[in-house]
Amino acid sequence: MTSTLRSSWLLLPLLGFFGCNSSARQPADLIVYNATVYTVDSAFSKAQAFAVQDGKFVGVGTAEEIRAKYQGKQEVDAQGQFIYPGFYDAHCHFYRYALGLRDADLVGTGSWKEVIQKLQQQRQQYPQAAWLTGRGWDQNDWASKQFPTKDTLDALFPNTPVFIIRVDGHAALVNQKALDLAGVTARTPISGGTITKDAQGRLTGLLVDNAVKLVAAKIPEPTAAEAETALLEAQKRCVAVGLTSMADAGLEKANVDRLDALQQQGKLKVRLYAMLAPTKENKEFYLKNGPVFKDRLTVCSFKVYADGALGSRGACLIHPYADRPRETGFLLSSVADFRSLAKELAASKFQMNTHAIGDSSNRLLLDIYGEALKGQKDRRWRIEHAQVVSGADIAKFGQYGIVPSVQPTHATSDMYWAGERLGADRLKTAYAFNDLRKQYGQVALGSDFPVEDINPLYGFHSAVARQDAKNYPAGGFQMENALSRPDALRGMTTWAAHAAFEDKQKGSIRPGMAADFVILKTDLLEAPKEQLRTAKVQQTWIAGERVFSVK
Repeated sequence: MTSTLRSSWLLLPLLGFFGCNSSARQPADLIVYNATVYTVDSAFSKAQAFAVQDGKFVGVGTAEEIRAKYQGKQEVDAQGQFIYPGFYDAHCHFYRYALGLRDADLVGTGSWKEVIQKLQQQRQQYPQAAWLTGRGWDQNDWASKQFPTKDTLDALFPNTPVFIIRVDGHAALVNQKALDLAGVTARTPISGGTITKDAQGRLTGLLVDNAVKLVAAKIPEPTAAEAETALLEAQKRCVAVGLTSMADAGLEKANVDRLDALQQQGKLKVRLYAMLAPTKENKEFYLKNGPVFKDRLTVCSFKVYADGALGSRGACLIHPYADRPRETGFLLSSVADFRSLAKELAASKFQMNTHAIGDSSNRLLLDIYGEALKGQKDRRWRIEHAQVVSGADIAKFGQYGIVPSVQPTHATSDMYWAGERLGADRLKTAYAFNDLRKQYGQVALGSDFPVEDINPLYGFHSAVARQDAKNYPAGGFQMENALSRPDALRGMTTWAAHAAFEDKQKGSIRPGMAADFVILKTDLLEAPKEQLRTAKVQQTWIAGERVFSVK
């Protein structure tokens, strides 16, 4: 061996030493390794490790690459588990969910008798509460399938106002005390809703859509301390199921300000995309001052209601309901009002996000969007729910560049009775998530909680398997509109972010993006369908900070 070659061999250990020297590596707050990382980038690539600095991903690759390049203050061995971008619920009611945590939980009640029992238990637990409130009943789950009346509530709670809202949030049953406090009588005029009466013209206590607001407005607002406690408890529950971002649909400025303050104080960690209610006060302030884009808060849209819900027959249909041939549902505002608002928002920098359930309301709003946008295809105006869309109108999502924002669990909750409302032919173009995806190229996925459960994995399972918690029906419900697993994951991460103009900040695991991620033991892309709904989040991280971990 020559002296030159011998010198080269002697230098190799030293070069290796200096190559691994921490002073030569870039600083990182966090390194996570020994994982299967689904990055949900444009190539839907996988990695094994990543580094985080200042709340953002700075490097993604193999464990060897990341540990050779970065010196981490903290290192986490993922122990071979699976990592995904933080889950994003593209349509929910986080604020309402939080304030409703002290309501009687009526979800899943199998009869009116069971509802009454739960209300009595709630009253015993909170005897000093000014109102008795509850949420989640659904007469479609009962043997009779008939809407209840207020008679039993009047007898049991004559001096306490009672307000219990249906699972979809578009109908409520109230007692006479609540009606009296709101000044609602058989002669009270109502537009875009129903104050239900019996054959003798007496109030039954059932209110639908705009009529609900007449009584809801009389329920006392929580104190600042009560609201903060509720919001932080709601956050605790949401991060435990992997939610790091949420689109909260239909807020007042005071609600947004409260959420913003808690975020600025470091108490509220979750990221929020706030859709504004189109009130006079909201429009006067936000249209003048423009959208808000902060690290954890986005305000760039108005949430509009075109119609009601299918379950309470408030959805506006082109042809009558199959089970009520004299009813077609109704719009919640006039066509002129929708056109005026669309024109106003088209001249601003704000999105118009419209709740549209029935095929008539979807057709109307899609056409109004097309007229107002005049060919602007990247305004990302949204149809929320897009639940029943005529085959003749589906192409308009692509034609006008309209984001379909849908909730997969609505399909698997409604499938038991939706055919009765719509008939077999019309049902075929309902809950058509894959058809909508083909038109726009994307579909944003949410839950609409508290209408459905907060767990985004329930939605993932419903999207790909088209089955409910009992894995019913065998083979899935209208499987031609199931989403592929990669697309379902995109829908609750990067596509949800796109729908909020946030896709350059979050939704995928790649350098420069917010370091929001979740760790599971389950491979959502490969596990049997039966395991998807029961998969458990092990850890949730927001901006490189662990906000939840299984104990």
